[in-house]
Amino acid sequence: MARKGHRRGRPFSESEREQLLARLREGEHPDDVAASLSCSLSAVQKIYAAALIKRRRIGQSDLRLCFAERERISRGLAAGESARAIARELGRAPSTITRELVANDGRGGYRALRAHERAIRCSERPKRGKLASNPRLRAEVEAGLLRRWSPQQISARLRREHPDDRYMHVSHETIYQSLYIQSRGELRRQLSANLRSKRSKRRARGGSLGRRGQIKGMVPISERPPQVEDRAVPGHWEGDLLVGAYGRSFIATLVERQTRYVLLARLGADGTTEHVIEALRQRIRELPRHLVLSLTWDQGKELSSHARFSAETGVDVFFCDPHSPWQRGSNENTNGLLRQYLPKGSDLAARSQVELDEIAAELNGRPRETLSWMTPAEKMEELLR
Repeated sequence: MARKGHRRGRPFSESEREQLLARLREGEHPDDVAASLSCSLSAVQKIYAAALIKRRRIGQSDLRLCFAERERISRGLAAGESARAIARELGRAPSTITRELVANDGRGGYRALRAHERAIRCSERPKRGKLASNPRLRAEVEAGLLRRWSPQQISARLRREHPDDRYMHVSHETIYQSLYIQSRGELRRQLSANLRSKRSKRRARGGSLGRRGQIKGMVPISERPPQVEDRAVPGHWEGDLLVGAYGRSFIATLVERQTRYVLLARLGADGTTEHVIEALRQRIRELPRHLVLSLTWDQGKELSSHARFSAETGVDVFFCDPHSPWQRGSNENTNGLLRQYLPKGSDLAARSQVELDEIAAELNGRPRETLSWMTPAEKMEELLR
């Protein structure tokens, strides 16, 4: 094994020591550093520990524990001494020793060097963010953003996939700050284009009202069965039209209320009622009958032939009240998500059905808070099984 501060065969030069320390500070794993420098892991750890101790001795505050005191705490614990006895010998308050143990794995797991390294990291100013100091976590977050997941979805999914690894947990606020605050520089700024809003800074949200119309023989939402409202039974859908540039291109959107599963239907430049109901019929025909029971739509005239649609498919159609988009909350939210892929003012007729299916598949693969961070595709698969 290499001796302290030695590479196999010869000692480290001063420049090599600086290079080693710089790589460790940037978050590179000690094993990788040791392999690239042809030395043992213990040599890397000893050089790092010596640098920490040297740095801490410079300007050491009497109010903080030094490395020698931490070594005394470690020896005292090994000898079975109480925290109060160790504190009395060091001239410290017992609470100081107790807090030191709580912060560093308790009596059974306390190690002087590890505790001192942690104290140095915590004292750094400015502090390195969690994403900056954890390349593995940063890679997971960037992968989620590339899949167009929201920061909240990424945060919750990481907790679900790594429940016992706190180093793989990060709040959605931290992700937003890493994207929006340039000085942090933890995430590539261009990833903000993958957010739903595509904004480079935060803004207050606004709203808009949709189109309305009078439809003959429409059944109001007040007559919709109660089990539809509480989402207790699957198979009840909400729908609407996305309208492209100058009102000349259209896409029909369908969302299942319980699973939030999305279906998209290409309409091209034809938004007439006959074309719309035919496209909807084609979209739902492959689903089991028990998963297509009703459809809730707004009062747009594109579904004025709802009676024929119900007769051909057996699907009951209900219409929302005027100026009440919240009555199709799942569909309204989905339409907002779709604008990430299909921006307002774009030509929707330029999108093929294959492209729309790919967009729907990506949305159905996003974890949702309302589904306990499962994905709509996972929930739909449960129903199909």
